[in-house]
Amino acid sequence: MNYHQYYPVDVVNGPGTRCTLFVSGCVHQCPGCYNKSTWRLNSGLLFTQEMEDLIVANLQDTLIPRQGLSLSGGDPLHPQNLQAINQLLRRVVSECPGKNVWMWTGYRREDLTGEQQETLARVNVLIDGKYVQSLRDPSLIWRGSSNQVVHYLR
Repeated sequence: MNYHQYYPVDVVNGPGTRCTLFVSGCVHQCPGCYNKSTWRLNSGLLFTQEMEDLIVANLQDTLIPRQGLSLSGGDPLHPQNLQAINQLLRRVVSECPGKNVWMWTGYRREDLTGEQQETLARVNVLIDGKYVQSLRDPSLIWRGSSNQVVHYLR
């Protein structure tokens, strides 16, 4: 998996202070997307064990407490991202108790494959659906267009 940006301290992508990872790879390519640079799977930087370790360490940091991890992109549920995302989420759940995980995807929850559904077992909040420019609504919280749904999973 590749990623485009990692913010160890973020207050925009989910509630509270968080760590946020923007992964590479998106098949949806929504017109009006604000993150077109993340569409290609091979763009950005290689997601390494060191980066995974850094995210876990940042989530465990007591000097700047984080509420959780936000995953966006690109698309964290892109089939080629699932192995690395699942490995990261297994560690977050086991090594960072009390932290929540928020995830944004262009896939609709009801259309997810079995493997994508398994990933949701470690996600607290899923925001799903493609960005639709004609349904853009700046008054919405955590989403860009009114067709997107915020699912509070746990």
